[in-house]
Amino acid sequence: MITKEQAVREILKCGKDQEYFVNNFCRIPHSVHGLVRFDTYKFQDQLLIDLEKHRFNVVLKARQMGISTIVAAHIAWLMMFHKHKNVLILCTKLQTATNLVKKVKEMVKNLPDWMTIAKITVDNRTSFELSNGSQIKASSTSGDAGRSEALSLLVLDEAAFIPDMNDLWTGIYPTISTGGRCIALSTPNGVGNWFHTTYVDSEAGVNMFYPTKLHWTLHPDRDQNWFDIETKNMSPRQIAQEYECNFNASGETVIAPDDIDRIQQTICEPKHRVGYDRNYWIWEECQNGRKYILVADVARGDGADYSVFHVVDVDDMSIVAEYRGKPNIDDFANILYSAGREYGNCLLVVENNNIGYSVLEKLIDLEYPNLYYSTKGTNEHIDQHAAVGNPSAIAGFTTSMKTRPLIIAKLEEFIRNRLITIKSLRLLNELKTFIWYLGKPQAMKGYNDDLVMSLAIACWVRDTAIISAKRGEELQKAMLNSMVYTNTILNTNIRGQTGYKKQQSTFDAPKNDSIEKHKQNLDKFGWIFKG
Repeated sequence: MITKEQAVREILKCGKDQEYFVNNFCRIPHSVHGLVRFDTYKFQDQLLIDLEKHRFNVVLKARQMGISTIVAAHIAWLMMFHKHKNVLILCTKLQTATNLVKKVKEMVKNLPDWMTIAKITVDNRTSFELSNGSQIKASSTSGDAGRSEALSLLVLDEAAFIPDMNDLWTGIYPTISTGGRCIALSTPNGVGNWFHTTYVDSEAGVNMFYPTKLHWTLHPDRDQNWFDIETKNMSPRQIAQEYECNFNASGETVIAPDDIDRIQQTICEPKHRVGYDRNYWIWEECQNGRKYILVADVARGDGADYSVFHVVDVDDMSIVAEYRGKPNIDDFANILYSAGREYGNCLLVVENNNIGYSVLEKLIDLEYPNLYYSTKGTNEHIDQHAAVGNPSAIAGFTTSMKTRPLIIAKLEEFIRNRLITIKSLRLLNELKTFIWYLGKPQAMKGYNDDLVMSLAIACWVRDTAIISAKRGEELQKAMLNSMVYTNTILNTNIRGQTGYKKQQSTFDAPKNDSIEKHKQNLDKFGWIFKG
């Protein structure tokens, strides 16, 4: 039996030393031995220290590291030895949040009687309260959970999987702004979401969160053999998500993670930021002898997305200029007109869906000289002059259920084969959140893909309209330059057979220089003569 004096000393020591309390008095369930003492590992002890030391913590973790249990132990200590603490657990699923509350409750209930300085007075499935005024509640992220409360501690469990987390954080941050604390913990779920951004920024020291990364190798009872067995039937994406703490490989981005990493290396600041909203970024001015294409994606008009465009060098497919803003229709048409004229009256392609056609009408009124036209139904490019009086001709590019997968596939092909140079951070961030969802490529919920779609159309038009037209011209020229006029004379001297004698024309006989020219054409336009 413990004496009253000993009990008081132990209680005081536990109140001051969280690690001592967890390792000596917290009990956790064991599949074989029932309730056992929580004997923490070194990395878990360090996490306990960090949770107490830092007001904001973001924890990137592997599965099966006991981190949820550590957080539960931290909350149990906080509620037991501190009065009037208000704790909220938020998760996408209420059941997941409730499980964490249950862990805390079981730890409190299984403390020695002499240590129970605060007893449970209210006990519900999703919450409980202590006699010292401390309370904890579980909630899903749907609705307005916790927004009207003043929180002592906010726990965001599986934070990478919470939809619209940016908006949620904006709404719920005021509840902890007066001194409350926050723990955001999760396995990775791709890049570009709130959890990824928060963790990366915390490592860079540009936000208030303290980063902790818990890779599976930190666990002392696990080795390569254990890892090989655990991951034997898992996909690379699942391994990256569940064990490797790899943001890039854990998502379902349309663009491969390695390609996103590579693009990261080419990102650079524009030379100029111009326009009334400073959103027109220029990396390279118009160069004599270079050919450009300008492709625009017009906002729907609901305020949720942007009107954007790219100016791309046709030859080397480098992005030389980019715009992203929310101007009205007239202003955007004027911006497009000016940019197109600035880059040598380049081919101007405007997506004609919804409001896009209104922008096209403005450009037609402004008499822009080089608009993109296509044929209705086939989406084949036709020259602007040929479009006049053609009832099948429509201005702009039509993104439909038929063309959307084609242009996205073309973008992925260009990036995968390193045929395009991306310099824009804005575009890179969109590529990070452009994912496969229900079998369709689209922006992650709460994010935009306007720049992605603009560039996808640029890749498609460049390959199908500009390059095909250029190759047609080259083909015609090459065939004319390589033709040799011949006279064919039948030879019937051989009975039962029909042969011929090939005699070159005397007026078009190839001389040495023409033979050399023919060889040059073969070298230059070899793709024409293949097969």
